[in-house]
Amino acid sequence: MNFNGITLEKLVLIAVIAGIIIGPEKLPGYAEKLAQMVRKGGEMLKGARSRMREEIGAEADDLDSRKLDPRQNDPLRNIRDALLDDSPPPRPSGQSAIVEPAKPAVPSVLGREFSRETPPPFDLEAT
Repeated sequence: MNFNGITLEKLVLIAVIAGIIIGPEKLPGYAEKLAQMVRKGGEMLKGARSRMREEIGAEADDLDSRKLDPRQNDPLRNIRDALLDDSPPPRPSGQSAIVEPAKPAVPSVLGREFSRETPPPFDLEAT
């Protein structure tokens, strides 16, 4: 059992040290307070879940919270999934299915046009 780097052995060690520091007289009272806090936390969690089900509706049962966890986000997987998606992208309404190819733009700077015959100037020291 491992909770973000805290193993069961560490928890037992913390409990033993707390028992020594608190002492046997006060330990039952603190244990009862801890149990009440854990119960309240569980009730709050149940309340949050029921409220989410009320607000979202039946879709809350199908919701996979692991997909919404930002720590599970893998940008490479997202890109791969998007590239391998077979469904066509949605077209805006009013746009026809046939799109004419765009004419290649001729790069120009301050009115000068460049081509293969007249390439733009290149500065070796600028790189």
